Amino acid sequence: MASSSGSPRRRSLLEGGKPARKTPPSTFQDLGIDELLSVACTSLGYRTPTPIQEQAIPPALAGRDLIALAETGSGKTVAYLLPILHHLFDHPQPLHSLILAPTRELALQITKVVEGLVAARSVLCVSLIGGVPRILQAMALGKKPHIIVATPGRLVDHLENTKGFSLRQLRYFVIDEADRLLDDLDFGPELSIILKLLSPNRRTYLFSATMSGKVEALQRAALSNPRRMSVSSKMQTVATLLQSFLLIPHQHKDLYLAKLLDELTGRNGIIFTRTIEEAQRLFFMLQRLGLSAVALHGDLTQTAREKALDQFRSKSRRLLVATDIAARGLDIDSVDVVVNYDLPGDSRTYIHRVGRTARAGKSGRAFSFVTQYDIELLVRIEETLGQKLEEHVVAKVEVMRHSLRVNDAQRVAAQKMKELY
Repeated sequence: MASSSGSPRRRSLLEGGKPARKTPPSTFQDLGIDELLSVACTSLGYRTPTPIQEQAIPPALAGRDLIALAETGSGKTVAYLLPILHHLFDHPQPLHSLILAPTRELALQITKVVEGLVAARSVLCVSLIGGVPRILQAMALGKKPHIIVATPGRLVDHLENTKGFSLRQLRYFVIDEADRLLDDLDFGPELSIILKLLSPNRRTYLFSATMSGKVEALQRAALSNPRRMSVSSKMQTVATLLQSFLLIPHQHKDLYLAKLLDELTGRNGIIFTRTIEEAQRLFFMLQRLGLSAVALHGDLTQTAREKALDQFRSKSRRLLVATDIAARGLDIDSVDVVVNYDLPGDSRTYIHRVGRTARAGKSGRAFSFVTQYDIELLVRIEETLGQKLEEHVVAKVEVMRHSLRVNDAQRVAAQKMKELY
């Protein structure tokens, strides 16, 4: 794929610039993680530690409580799991660790990471979430799992109603996405109940994207002399992410999307739109073009959203067309490409979007469609990043070869949208 940052029209719009150099990361063994866990990390694609992992793992291994500001996609899950597993392997016991998550989707994602890291060990991990019969979860708890991943409401339910279930011997407690737990979903009362029922002789890790008043109050109540760290105070993207933009006429966005996806055949990616209607229309259009796609937006039922995510995660569908709200908080591994079909209105949203690829040391691509109406948005994003994006140049004649197919797909999509809305 050809790209250039020095075209005349590019220079007329933006000045050049270079991103700052970054020091090479250490290895997981350098951080103190045992060899078998380090091998498991490599097998899962976690080859080198991310900044939050480099900051969090050494003090965690030294027995400190942690409070960390880190976004989804920063590698925070592995940052708290590795010290926990390192200790568990040396000091095995039932009900060793508890991880709280704000949503069932995140709880299931964390459980999958745990299972991947302990695949070669006899470690039992269970998830306690809504939507699953409580009796089945009670039976799983009866087997004395080593690690529990739970949402607050279902955990409190079991603490109050499942005979013999106690966390008085717990060694590690993790609160993931604390700001969402407290600010968005208001799990404060449940957290108060949980804290009263935990062992006082535990290590506690609190991870949050932001530091609100409620999160500060929680850390005072739950943590003891914590080590503080942050990788989210300055908005930035990772070095393994190659970011490009396509400067295109607004009326030809669908044509350029078809051409770009043709170039990216075989890769899986997320296409972001600003509105639900645009996401649904693009899904219909891509479906007509014969592309393997699913939609994710707020007009879908919870069951339909979960099905779409399962299809995308399992790679039975290669493309996920999504709105920002529907994709918020999702942690999806192995996303090769992010396409900003609609450029977001602020830099933070841009960084959240493109941060869904190039995770945990892996490489990734991000393409942004920039029309004549989006130049100012692009400049603001580049100022925030402290770097200039490369222009991905596509010959217009190659784009126009898709005209007949795209025109047909647009007509079919428009008809389906009329029937739907």
